Amino acid sequence: MDNRNYSQITFEFSEVPSSPENEASVGVRVKTLKTEPEAVKNSAPEPVEAEPEQEPATVPAKKSTRGRKSLKALDAEADLVNIPDDETLFQRQYYSIGEVADMFGVNQSLLRFWENEFDIIQPRKNRKGDRHFRPVDIKNLELIYDLLRRRKLTIEGAKDFLKKSSRAKEHFEMIQSLQSLKGFLLEIKAAL
Repeated sequence: MDNRNYSQITFEFSEVPSSPENEASVGVRVKTLKTEPEAVKNSAPEPVEAEPEQEPATVPAKKSTRGRKSLKALDAEADLVNIPDDETLFQRQYYSIGEVADMFGVNQSLLRFWENEFDIIQPRKNRKGDRHFRPVDIKNLELIYDLLRRRKLTIEGAKDFLKKSSRAKEHFEMIQSLQSLKGFLLEIKAAL
């Protein structure tokens, strides 16, 4: 007959203790299991009181930032384009890709992707490979941004639109001037 004692240790981590008073809240249970002779094993087992289990603390799920953005999020971002007016924009010959990405509120990788997809965007590259966008490239990017983000066209749809509509830039510039005029008139109305 072998009378060995076996111990089972269970750990419960509900939260990390931040002070010595809270260290007691971290539960460590030790249960001793004894092997008993065969005669006792065959008899009815004694009722064992179960220790109440504590539910683990629930952590609020963090919303993922990966994947596609919703249409509402794209609409909200479409109005956040911060391109200076033409007079200020054409004062400099070149803008770095970081500056242009900040103007549009997009990643630099998206600008590089659009450069590969659309032929009208042709930034200058130095020997190191850094892209320098001219004000004309920024205006073309603004047109592409309008087609993709505001009008919700696909890449292929935007390419077809630019190929078929030779006066697309003129129409876009006219729409922009009318929008600036509308903003000016709304300011006057608010001042009355």
